[in-house]
Amino acid sequence: MKAYNNIAIIIYGPPGAGKGTQAQLLAEKFDLIHFDSGKYLRELLYNPKNNNNKIIQNERKINEAGKLNTPSWVLKIVSGKIKEIAGLLHKGVVLSGSLRTMFEALGDDKNIGLMKTLEKMYGRKNIYVFKINVSGNQTIERNTHRLVCSICGTPILNVSIILPKCKDADISQCPFCGGKFKHRFDDNKKIIIARLKEYSERTAPIVNEFKKRKYKVIEIDGSPMPYKIHEKIKGFINNG
Repeated sequence: MKAYNNIAIIIYGPPGAGKGTQAQLLAEKFDLIHFDSGKYLRELLYNPKNNNNKIIQNERKINEAGKLNTPSWVLKIVSGKIKEIAGLLHKGVVLSGSLRTMFEALGDDKNIGLMKTLEKMYGRKNIYVFKINVSGNQTIERNTHRLVCSICGTPILNVSIILPKCKDADISQCPFCGGKFKHRFDDNKKIIIARLKEYSERTAPIVNEFKKRKYKVIEIDGSPMPYKIHEKIKGFINNG
């Protein structure tokens, strides 16, 4: 049986592309660690223990404006987690919110980028980059209708798809853990448009740079149902 504890998967896509969903499905399928850096950073930014931390409070303001957090700050945090996952846990990793700027991905003369860290921990041939493509209109539609479980964090784009349309269905509860749904604070049209602009200008160009550097880059249509996208990604990994 093929071992998957030595692979690193990076999933790109605009807000609402389903990065977190696909990452979680892959983590469960291949026994990987899903590191959602966006979720991890939000936990840091909104932890009451950090209310007096000036750096974190400044990063919180940046995040709430729909902009990407300071790359050097993100790089330090994410690099540490990747080394922990690979070096201490000896697990493969799937990333759904990292490497969002050229600096984070490739570093500079003084800083080692995350791709070099991944290469060192997993090997270049074991790194897979998937880019899920959805339109700007799809992004806005999905995010403005998205609900997130307040307990397990499961995102649900349309509750009526998950739960049956009957008088006994409780659409206020997560079908997975029973927690109450909530809207994420940044799921409003103004912030989504700002995040789309950040993605287009600062994140999407990274994928083209990866192609130039001969990394494995696979582009996926993000329009089909999540299970169909999962099957495509799974096929590439099994045959990779």
